[in-house]
Amino acid sequence: MLTNKHFTQFKQELPAIIDIYKKEFSEQKPTDWKTYEKQWANRLRTALKELKTVIDQAKKTINIKPKHFGRPPKAKAKTKVLILLAKDLVQLSGRKMANLLPLFSLFDDVDICYKTIERAYSNPLVKMIIHNMFIILVKRKGISQADLTGDGTGYSLTITKHYRSVREKAGDAIKVAGSKSARAKLQTKQDKRRLFTYAFALMDLKSHMYVGYGASLRSEKAAFEAALDVMGECGVDAKSVRLDQYYATQSTAAVFGADTALYLIPKRNATIRGSYVWKDMITDLISYPFLFLREYFRRELSESGFSADKRCCGWKIWQRREERIQTATMCKGLWHNLLWLGGS
Repeated sequence: MLTNKHFTQFKQELPAIIDIYKKEFSEQKPTDWKTYEKQWANRLRTALKELKTVIDQAKKTINIKPKHFGRPPKAKAKTKVLILLAKDLVQLSGRKMANLLPLFSLFDDVDICYKTIERAYSNPLVKMIIHNMFIILVKRKGISQADLTGDGTGYSLTITKHYRSVREKAGDAIKVAGSKSARAKLQTKQDKRRLFTYAFALMDLKSHMYVGYGASLRSEKAAFEAALDVMGECGVDAKSVRLDQYYATQSTAAVFGADTALYLIPKRNATIRGSYVWKDMITDLISYPFLFLREYFRRELSESGFSADKRCCGWKIWQRREERIQTATMCKGLWHNLLWLGGS
């Protein structure tokens, strides 16, 4: 019978077990860049070919009551969505994108200024189309049950800060701060700066598609909750899920339920108390540690997914208003799915 004493002893041995697993079983295959570039080019061609079709499908699902007052818009909502996605792909500011529109044959009949592009990020119809496009892409892939990996990242709101380096420095500073009050004061000071927006993606391991995607300026946890809501709208059920230690809690086990296999590395202060789902996960980890770790480390696909997203669409968000920042972040998740629509 599993006891807290047994579990405490295992947690002390777990770092050594992980080191053994990485040395003996973890495979680091070198990237074949020639094959990668060819596959990426094929996926990009498929995405561009399907882009306008998916936008049309997303627009048809929205019913709008026509208004008979005000100045007519310079561009339709579908065109604005197309401009925002193209802008994200070529990584231009709003002003540069407006000036370079004549270069794009798709926009040869559009003459708008950069302010129109910026306002498009706040346009409710544009935001709904982007949201619906994400759901349509997941459903077109036929994903109903998925083995999931999930992770969060940050997109910089300033050109001088990079998410990973700032996060690591903040972690070191919090450790040095010592007391809880000092750590809380430090975190509050950092939060006021608003250096990053958070994104969280739930990826289907088989198709590499994001089946849930959320963005938030408040916290990574808020982005995670938003991603769960989107996954529910996509009609996807989780067969298994892999998350980092931040989510190794009883609440995560409660969110996914008894029908989902959990692969989480418990925190140092974790206990065996809790639901049967939590206890079953701990039992599996102790009984079959290497098999468990093999499944857990499949979450590396989440990190490589974010890395590819940032290489493709950039690591910076140019917008300043909250609703525009959220729309810009969602565009990056949408591009990920567009690029994986045609498979590998």
